[in-house]
Amino acid sequence: MPEEQEKWMNISNDFMDLWNFPHVVGALDGKHIVMQSPFNSGSEFYNYQLQFNIVLLTLVDAKYNFIYADIGAQGRIADGGVFKASSLHEKIEGKHLQLPEPETIQNKEIPYFFLGDGAFPLSETMMKPYAGIYTKGSKERVFNYHLSRASRVVENAFDLLASVFRVLQKLLQPEKAQRVVMAIIYLHNF
Repeated sequence: MPEEQEKWMNISNDFMDLWNFPHVVGALDGKHIVMQSPFNSGSEFYNYQLQFNIVLLTLVDAKYNFIYADIGAQGRIADGGVFKASSLHEKIEGKHLQLPEPETIQNKEIPYFFLGDGAFPLSETMMKPYAGIYTKGSKERVFNYHLSRASRVVENAFDLLASVFRVLQKLLQPEKAQRVVMAIIYLHNF
């Protein structure tokens, strides 16, 4: 993960250049990795999709590179809960990420932030779409379109992993699945 403001700014510039969304320093989402039913686990890893899963929570830059990954949360936990228990959330709350300082644009301070879907909490450092359905051409609908367009990089990165590394289509035990997924992320970024 970037440790300097300059590197975060490079990510933000890429989001602006490639996806036309300013001040974004990463897109955040969770992915359920299907696995074998762990021995004596009961319903710990069993989720609403009626499968045994572990959750991969990732932060992706504008060029589909993983800049943060947390793997291993039980599949029954939603993305927002996984995020709240992650080291990334701890670093954001403690202001240990060295994000760039907010900029003043048209007399308003605009912070740098992460993009997420409706599962994540709205905060100064987390932007998510407006909830609900809006009429065509409304400010909310236009904003949701642009946010969705910029944040889809994380979904596309998941799709790239699954299509290139077919091992994700096999059923693995939780410990092995964690190691395999982290190795795949490193290989993808390489």
